[in-house]
Amino acid sequence: MSFSAIIFYILSAVILGSGLLAVTSRKIFRSAIYLLGSLVGIAGLYFWMEVEFIAAVQIVVYVGGIVVLIIFSIFLTQQSGLEMPRTPGGRNFAAVLASIFGCALASMLIYHHGFAATEVPFDSDVARIGTQMLNTGAGGYVLPFETVSMLLLAAMIGCIVIALRTSPEQK
Repeated sequence: MSFSAIIFYILSAVILGSGLLAVTSRKIFRSAIYLLGSLVGIAGLYFWMEVEFIAAVQIVVYVGGIVVLIIFSIFLTQQSGLEMPRTPGGRNFAAVLASIFGCALASMLIYHHGFAATEVPFDSDVARIGTQMLNTGAGGYVLPFETVSMLLLAAMIGCIVIALRTSPEQK
């Protein structure tokens, strides 16, 4: 096994492990921290693939923006230490069933289409990526770019609304 494969498996284990912990943790603050670990692991995968610009965007937008706003909103609601209620057993069964179905579908698609290795190197030129992200034409990604900005705006507005609410003892 090559060193590159070992790095990939370590990063994958960090992403999957912290993602699983984020979903199953009953403390909301710990869930946010585990989500942070998963997003940093994804940025690590981008660095491993030598796409530094996308890794930096991942860190700035998701780790630096979304997760920090989530943590601030948790602290502003004064509920950071409380445990979340247990989910009903039927919902857990449905989640496991949906996960198994998703893994089976993904495996079937991979088996059917496969992933062919190419000899063409990936072009990670920042100017080309930036032009493609802001292009409104056929190969452009302006809609996802604007969607991310709307997501950040919604997260900021949500934090402001939560911060302006009065706590029950102040009523």
